[in-house]
Amino acid sequence: MTTVSRLIMAGVLIVAGWGKIGTPVLSVQAVEAYELLPESLARVVGYGLPILEIVVGVLLVVGLLTRVAGVVSALLMLAFVIGIASAWARGLRIDCGCFGGGGQLAAGEEPAYLVDILRDFGLFALGVVIAWFPPGRFALDSALGLTPDRGPDDDTEIIEDEEPPEKEND
Repeated sequence: MTTVSRLIMAGVLIVAGWGKIGTPVLSVQAVEAYELLPESLARVVGYGLPILEIVVGVLLVVGLLTRVAGVVSALLMLAFVIGIASAWARGLRIDCGCFGGGGQLAAGEEPAYLVDILRDFGLFALGVVIAWFPPGRFALDSALGLTPDRGPDDDTEIIEDEEPPEKEND
């Protein structure tokens, strides 16, 4: 379950970041359209967000620092849900800019806020799964022994003795 969640979240983040990284000005424009951050901070977020999305996505694909990447991805999705809900509540007519582009909608275009919120809330749930459960057997964390927890994704069976063996006194 965690491996599938990791790969879905990774795919979404990498595609989203890739769609924005080639046109950072449009990414900044998309962040500014939400009217939530001061201009200087919106610029930093607009330029940094695509890089963060790609890095977290790659970490999830390989399963390195998996739980940290899960927390970061869940927090990103929660921030996106809050931003979109805020834009909707304030009557802004913007494209979310989730996969590139963004900014004000052209005349006649309608925002898809409900779809965007539902998608991002579902992705938030995947981020929680990734952060909560062990990363799975196909994660680099597991191969490197960086995760002490064992879970249903592991294929090894743990057998516990009822009583530890007693030492013989000679």
